[in-house]
Amino acid sequence: SAGFMFRRCRLLALSCVVALPLSAQVLLPNARPVPLVQAVPQPYEQVSFQREGAELARLHFGPGLNRPFIFPLLGPSGRSVTRMGHPHDPVSHSHHNSIWVSHNDVNGWSFWADRGTNQGRIVGQRLEKLEDSDAGAAATIFSHWLDKSGKVLLEERRRVSLELLPDGESLLVLDLRFEAKGAPVTFGKTPFGLVGVRLAKTIGIADGGGTIRNSEGNVDEQGDNGCFWKRARWCDYSGPVLPGKAEGATLFDHPANPNHPTYFHVRSDGWMGSSFTHDAARVIQPGQPLQLRYAVFVHRDVPAREKLQARWEAFAGSALPDLSGKKK
Repeated sequence: SAGFMFRRCRLLALSCVVALPLSAQVLLPNARPVPLVQAVPQPYEQVSFQREGAELARLHFGPGLNRPFIFPLLGPSGRSVTRMGHPHDPVSHSHHNSIWVSHNDVNGWSFWADRGTNQGRIVGQRLEKLEDSDAGAAATIFSHWLDKSGKVLLEERRRVSLELLPDGESLLVLDLRFEAKGAPVTFGKTPFGLVGVRLAKTIGIADGGGTIRNSEGNVDEQGDNGCFWKRARWCDYSGPVLPGKAEGATLFDHPANPNHPTYFHVRSDGWMGSSFTHDAARVIQPGQPLQLRYAVFVHRDVPAREKLQARWEAFAGSALPDLSGKKK
């Protein structure tokens, strides 16, 4: 009958639908493993560092910026351990761009602040290389350090890499190569520069009740036993990120850097930086590039000094990459 035939056709149609997912499977005998961590380019000159598609950090280097920077930088809780700008003075401290590289005196030009008659800019020129792997990912950018007239003082090649560590922690490594163009370039004597880290508001001592410690046993900012303007191999800033949960960031100085162990400019209001020329000016001669290496260890809790020291020692034993830009 017509009803029987209709029901039979309907059952056949349903069986075909059920079978589709099996028949639609495509074998890929030549498929390659998908890297666990990837540096994924984004619009507006940005690179997103992702683990299985979830962002852990983002590099910004567009030509409209005063300097490249990294924001956010996520801790194990999924919250950024850094922030943009001073929590109580966002205008005059607008240059506190999470994690950034700059200097207050380059041949007399200030690359530190966003405003001033002698202000310079670090202008990203291009993204040169991206690297993906199961252990981490990296992006290499090329920038010009320009004075206010637009003259190129320095060429900088920067490799930013994010390495995965156990327990949801990570290591952000900054490799910097500076080359003077045409004439010597002097990084003048100043406590402001080269690497700055603006911590999340709740991590700071003043706003969140956090704490500062360094490799030499100093604690918090001021006093004879404070960390302010003291030489150290590393300096850590830890504080609350959620109720009952602490995280933080440790700034590492590599022993290959000329002024190691560096002075740290670190304050209770939630920022710390490595002072490359706190003790003396340093000159880069044409044809004699300067290469530096720093890292930010993103961790959970308030780690014991022994853990921070062990993590720094592993970083200290790492080799500097080739940043000459020459094709191999």
